[in-house]
Parts: sequence; C-alpha cells; structure tokens
Amino acid sequence: MQVNQFILNITSEDPERLGEFYRNVVQLEANPQVGEHAFKVGEGATFIIDGHSETKGPAREPHRALINFMVDDIAVEEARLEAQGVHFIRKQGREYWGGVISTFLDPDGNYAQLMEFKPA
Repeated sequence: MQVNQFILNITSEDPERLGEFYRNVVQLEANPQVGEHAFKVGEGATFIIDGHSETKGPAREPHRALINFMVDDIAVEEARLEAQGVHFIRKQGREYWGGVISTFLDPDGNYAQLMEFKPA
C-alpha cells in the first residue's frame, strides 16, 4: 500500500470543545485547508476532531488508542501544559527502548502522550 497522507480522526460528542483544547491548550498548528478542527502534526500527518452521531460521553477505553506527540523537550512541554491546567496521569516515565512518556487526558478522556526519545 502506498499511503499519500496519514489522517487521524477523533470523534467527539462536543467537537468544538475538544478542538479548542487541542488548538488553544495543546497549541497544535491549524490545518484550515482540511477543516475547522484539523491540525498539522509532523510531516504529512493531520489530526482531525469531528462529531459523530454514535459518539456519546467520554472515551470508554481511553488506552485503546494513544494519541502520541513526539517532542524535543518533554519537560518544557509538560510544564507548559500543566500551567494551563492539564493534569498528567503519568510524568516522564522512562521506557526500556529509550523513550520518555508523559500521559494526560483530553477533555473527552482520551489518552494523549508527550513522547521524547532519549536513548540510554
């Protein structure tokens, strides 16, 4: 399969609120050519927040899909998000493969993670 672009579409009962969180708090770069709540994430990837008639309430299994944001300095990004009221359920946990991960919940209860690769 030849993939031309990667798009992750997360649905919400309240896409406006969730889109505002990723725009204003997480501070993802808007991708207005794709949609109102679309964001550029890395090279050639798009993150979209949308509504869906079957999506109701918070995520029932927030660990099923992990929204990972690779960053250069996890401590700086974690502190910036905490200053805006984001609560982390895991802070800078080191993985055996050299990654460092901080996990937070978005307003819909989805797991979102800051990731930094620091080989030992």
